[in-house]
Amino acid sequence: MPKQLIAPEGGPRPGGAYSPGLRAGDYIFVAGQGPNDPATGKLAGDTIEAQTRQVCENIKTILEAGGASMADVVKATVHLRDLSLFSRYNAVYAEYFPEPRPVRTTVGSQLLGDMLIEIDVIAYVGDR
Repeated sequence: MPKQLIAPEGGPRPGGAYSPGLRAGDYIFVAGQGPNDPATGKLAGDTIEAQTRQVCENIKTILEAGGASMADVVKATVHLRDLSLFSRYNAVYAEYFPEPRPVRTTVGSQLLGDMLIEIDVIAYVGDR
């Protein structure tokens, strides 16, 4: 099966030369999502909680357009501007990913503008 683009209408738009999501075989790959509100194109808040919530909503939108859900995510990579925000981001993150939660890597990263967080995920949809 060739890779298939996942770019939901009204969903997050790429800020560069990449796809928001791709299905390749039994997997869906979601590009790193920042905290921009797709409706306004603006940053969704200035707290880690507000930004984490928007990032997760962006991921959810792309996954659902590809026929998946947050429960299908098997791997997440999280970039935080400030690792001291870990517990606050983790509390919001836990609201979006049901048990068993995906494996995850969280790293401190230099992010663009006022972004505090960026997350990319891989979902497995082969059982469908």
